[in-house]
Parts: sequence; structure tokens; C-alpha cells
Amino acid sequence: MTKVILLENISEASLASFKKYGIEDIQILKTSIEDAPSEVFEANILGIRSRSKLTKEILSKFKNLSCIGCFCIGTDQVDLTAAKKLGIPVFNAPFSNTRSVAELVIGEIISLYRRLQVVNIEMHKGIWSKNASGCNEIKNKTLGIIGYGNIGAQVGIIAESLGMNVVYHDIENKLPFGSNHQVNSLDDLLKISDVITVHVPQDKSTDNIINKASISKMKKGVFVINNSRGNVVDIDALAEALESKHVAGAAIDVFPIEPASNNEEFISPLRKFDNVLLTPHIGGSTQEAQENIAVEVSNKLAQNHLIGSTAMAVNFPNLSLQRPKEGCIRITHAHTNTPGMLQAINQEISKYNLNIQSQILSTDSEIGYVVLDVEAKEIPSALKEGIKSIAGTVAVTIS
Repeated sequence: MTKVILLENISEASLASFKKYGIEDIQILKTSIEDAPSEVFEANILGIRSRSKLTKEILSKFKNLSCIGCFCIGTDQVDLTAAKKLGIPVFNAPFSNTRSVAELVIGEIISLYRRLQVVNIEMHKGIWSKNASGCNEIKNKTLGIIGYGNIGAQVGIIAESLGMNVVYHDIENKLPFGSNHQVNSLDDLLKISDVITVHVPQDKSTDNIINKASISKMKKGVFVINNSRGNVVDIDALAEALESKHVAGAAIDVFPIEPASNNEEFISPLRKFDNVLLTPHIGGSTQEAQENIAVEVSNKLAQNHLIGSTAMAVNFPNLSLQRPKEGCIRITHAHTNTPGMLQAINQEISKYNLNIQSQILSTDSEIGYVVLDVEAKEIPSALKEGIKSIAGTVAVTIS
């Protein structure tokens, strides 16, 4: 029986998706992998969010794990290379919370321009300060978007509909939506933007992309927003720019170091600034986004476990598959990307006079993934062992 364990209180919307595929043994736990009971290592399918860190050492404890689902956008909490070497594809939800994050950014822009976070604090202190000083409309302001992917583009579409001029910078040439305009360089964007929002992945190239040098190129009075990854903004440099009033305000949802739980205090030099909106990594934390993520990722996991589909896996060759035809048994074979592998697999199958009804292969620079549908009522156990024994084999499944 397929055993599914979902950690970090993943939405129950995932249950219906798994059950649709006949998978019934599903546990949803509130804990992260570090505090999970030992039975978690018996899982065939594992679901996590952002707190669980799946290191090489932790991954090695699983004996029957077929796939991992990150019920979020990011996958940097998983050692993707180690998972690949174990033949474990990793899936995420790159699109499901796009709207939620984009709406938060727009709300932050309006809040910063109308000083809502400042006057709200004053009102709670009993201070009635009705005036228009420092308050502006967002219409005709220039929004600079660093990273024009799914979220960045959606932010641009909504901002333009509200009357903002939208420019963006991306390391790739991206077709614009509406009247959004791609600038030639990051420096160009920094110089002309009234508001700058960052939507880039976490890697070495994006480390502290907003730093003392880049802030110095921004307009005086700029607003800075980061709802992407904690590593992309140098928090100390931002605090210094807020102190000098070169940056007029900011909205930060992600941080280089975040509390491990809701019981741990949040520490940051940004806490002292009333003109900074601080949120606890909630960009995608809406009911709609969590339900969409649950459905998207659980469908991918079920299809991988049952029929071998690796469509949209982040660390594995991608194959979008249908169910095998009636009378066929599916064999999946992950292997190091070396010459002669298909020949070796076919030779093993030919020993048993079985007909290969279909065969499809996809590779990347390190690993190959072949899916074969064999006309048979059952696969001899000796054949499975023979395929497993082929040099370079990483993982074999028969369903």
C-alpha cells in the first residue's frame, strides 16, 4: 500500500487529490522533518513546505521513497542533487500562489505611498494625525521589477492596470505584458524607479542583489519591496539607507534568517522603522493559494508514483505520461547518463521474450530516465533483478 506523509500542516485539499488516484493511506502532520516521528522514513511519498530541510543525510534514511513534493514555490530546502542520485524526483508549485504574492506586493505599494503602516500605529496609540503630508497616489509612478517570471509579470500587469509605469529587468529577454517595458540593465532600472520589487530565485547570482552599491544608484525617496528570497537584500545596507532617508520605506516578507517556529522571536534591525512593513513570510499564505498548491503538488506526486510521470520535476528529466495501455506493465528506470543503457535494458527484457509496446527516454547531463510499457500479465522477479543489476542503475519501479 502506498504511504503518504505530509509535513508542516499541508492543506487538507491534498487528500481528495490523492484519493482520486486510489491512494488512501495519508497522514498530515504539523511538525517539520526534524521533529517528525521515525515512521516518516517509511513514506513512499513525502510532502513538505519550507521549514523541513531534506539534506543528503536525511534523504539517505528513506528506503522506499519514490518522490518528494515541496508544497510551495521554492525547493532550496531540498538537496536536489542528492535526491536525483537516489532516483527521487522533486516537485513544487511554481504557479499556484502567483496571484497571492502579486496582490500582497500591490497592497504594500499602496500602503507605503499612503503611509498606512505609520498612521495605523499612530491611531492605535490614540494619535489623530489627519494630513496629506508624504502621501501620494501610485498613478504615474514608475515600478521597477527585478525578475520578470510568473510573479513579477503578474505584478506588472496589475500595477499597469492601476496606472503605474512598469519597467523590468531580467537576465533573459522576456516578452512584456501590456505596456510593461524591459530596460537594458539593472542600473537603468535602479535609476528610474520610484518603487523597486524583487522577484528572483535564490542562488549565488542573486545574493544581496540589493546592497549598498545598488541602493546608492536608486532615486532618493525610493521604496524597496522584497517578497522573493531572504538572501537577495542586504538587510544592514537597507537599514542604513532607511536611517539616512535615501530609502523612504520598505516592505519585507522574507529574511536571511527566519524564526524556526511561531514561538521564536523575530530579530531584525528593521524592527525599529515605522516606515517599514514587516510580514512573516506570508506572500503565498492565503487560503486560495494553499488549496491550489495542495492540489497541484499532490496530483504531480500521485502521477509520478503510479505511472512514472516526471512532468515539471525540478531535478529530473521531464516526461509527461499517460497510463499504460491495457495488458501492459510499466517499467521505469533511472540511471546515470551513460552510453548503451537502452541496449542493456532491452537485452534483459528480450531474455524473457516479452514485447516492448512503447519506450521513451529523457536525459539531462547527469541522469537518464526511461519508461517502458511491456506486454505482459506480470514481470518475472528475475527480470526486475536483472534490470537492477545493470551498471549505472539508480532506481527501478514496476507497476
